[in-house]
Amino acid sequence: MNAFEIIKFGSNLLKEKNIPSFILDSEILLAKTLNKTREYILINLDQKINTKNILAYKEYLKRRSNNEPLAYILGEKEFWSKKFYVNKGTLIPRPETELLIDKILKIYQEKKISILDIGTGSGCIIISLLSGLKNSNGIGVDISKNAILTAKKNALKYKLSTRLKFFNKSLNSIFSKKFDLIVSNPPYIDSKDIKNLSDDIKRYEPRIALDGGNDGLDLIRKVIYKSKHILKINGMLALEIGNEQIKKVSKILIDNNFRIKHVIKDYKTNVRCVFADYN
Repeated sequence: MNAFEIIKFGSNLLKEKNIPSFILDSEILLAKTLNKTREYILINLDQKINTKNILAYKEYLKRRSNNEPLAYILGEKEFWSKKFYVNKGTLIPRPETELLIDKILKIYQEKKISILDIGTGSGCIIISLLSGLKNSNGIGVDISKNAILTAKKNALKYKLSTRLKFFNKSLNSIFSKKFDLIVSNPPYIDSKDIKNLSDDIKRYEPRIALDGGNDGLDLIRKVIYKSKHILKINGMLALEIGNEQIKKVSKILIDNNFRIKHVIKDYKTNVRCVFADYN
């Protein structure tokens, strides 16, 4: 079989399994199999594929047809023009989180600040921030050892290990050090809504990174409460939040002496990020 034939085979299989991006995914998986770019595959469709690679490709197709996210099969996900290592112990970075990065970089530009990333996961947020804020340093914390190992690997990849440290810690054990900026994309999905998520999310992504408790706000409350004790005066808290949570999150912030400075809407006009400073 040549590349064209095997892509057609893969596309038909994924289409039967109701994978929306069946053609694109089949091309990307063949590129991974051959350790080539997708562009290379598309201009070499007549290339013969040997039996060993066909078998490997079919294994990838099997995983994808079972709704395993493409990012986990590839072992990486693009975010803020960088490719981050990901695995089943880390949440897959989402495009809407880039809104958080964009706003923070505009606010701080060339300033020298200290940043804490709570629930760092793959480290994509703080690594993206420090890549843009060349004079700043940061700390990422997560209760998942797997996530911390992955984040460290990503920091090493982007040569940030001297300005960025990661710790396997819970919220309760975060240090007494004070920060200029605390950023967090905490779990914010209501526990009872987890069952309604698509299979690729609820079956494969870590529940601990999704489940925000009975109203989706358990971790958000804890992050806000903890932040007021470890932010510098006039320090900023930047949060990603869920759909229709802005009113409740705003009240929690105000009740804890925060002042809301900015809200950012996502591509569907839902308020996705909130920025507040501590008085």
